[in-house]
Amino acid sequence: MTAAAPEITVAPTRETDSGHLRFDALTKRFTGRSGTVTAVDSVTLDIRPGEFITLLGPSGCGKTTTLRMAAGFEDASSGSILLDGRAIDAMPPQRRPMAMVFQSYALFPHMTVSENIAYGMRLQRRTRDDIDTSMRMALTSMNLVGLEDRSPHELSGGQQQRVALARALVVQPKVLLFDEPLSNLDAKLRDAMRAEIRRIQKMFGITSLYVTHDQDEAMSMSDRIVVMNKGRVEQAATPGEIYARPASVFVADFIGRANFLEAVPERVVDGRGTVTVLGRRLTVAAHPKVSAKVDGAYLMVRPETARLSAVTDGGTGIGAVLRSTFHGATIDYEVETTGGTVTVTEAGVDPRHALTEGTNVDVTFDPDRAYLLTRD
Repeated sequence: MTAAAPEITVAPTRETDSGHLRFDALTKRFTGRSGTVTAVDSVTLDIRPGEFITLLGPSGCGKTTTLRMAAGFEDASSGSILLDGRAIDAMPPQRRPMAMVFQSYALFPHMTVSENIAYGMRLQRRTRDDIDTSMRMALTSMNLVGLEDRSPHELSGGQQQRVALARALVVQPKVLLFDEPLSNLDAKLRDAMRAEIRRIQKMFGITSLYVTHDQDEAMSMSDRIVVMNKGRVEQAATPGEIYARPASVFVADFIGRANFLEAVPERVVDGRGTVTVLGRRLTVAAHPKVSAKVDGAYLMVRPETARLSAVTDGGTGIGAVLRSTFHGATIDYEVETTGGTVTVTEAGVDPRHALTEGTNVDVTFDPDRAYLLTRD
């Protein structure tokens, strides 16, 4: 997707007030034979210039529909999209100062690398000198020098993805849109391309909206992650905040792995709640909705923040090892307790010294890294 933007410099910098994207109560409904389905439900989101935002969630959560509305490929049922304070709802896709990087690369098979990259600039009627200058910069920044005359079928998946990104960048968009661009790559190449995309995005300072269902991608690339569920935003926050202080059980369960232990808050003061779990009394950080009046809550404990110790001298502990799974760098233990099965992850353990199934153990939690949530 290209835009008839005015001529600007090709240096990899942007004005700090350019590329401010905002969704105001954005809603999309689809009507079919079975009735009306709300795919996106009153999404309000403010994306700052130069920010890298990832829309993350399971299939059907509304993230791709939201991206398509930003691109102009879908019309909103209600709400508005603003770019730098100007409503762009009525603007057709080709006139929006945005560029899309697709999952399928969408390269023209009959064009060379250089012709693919130059395509959008030619639509903008840029001068030959400007096209040549932008081309050299794109080839260099994308590590594509020497591949100018190759056809797409002669390139690896990673090289094709870099061509697609170069083609999007050279039209000098205010916003870059990414539709699961790495899903067709193998795991090792995907990791390398994550770092490459983030490096290029930071270098050019372009506001970016990225869609994925891969939480590792979201955690490693984003300034903020927007977790979506059933068309709504569950939480929009930094990766660290979402992981350590999720807004709901859904977010905690979707991002990473977590144990959820039933608990009844005894008291909640200044954002900290006191609970008794597995026979131990803990005071931990609590979600603002948690109070001593709620019927029940969950203590969220990430597996890597729990600790195991074998019980000796005939002690019974609070549980027994149900099974252990060796992952190379870590070992996962599933421990059967009176409060249910608890997963504990330990790093750097010699597998020869791993606890065996049936071993009686104590399980302890770091209260500074646990979090009290209301039940969804």
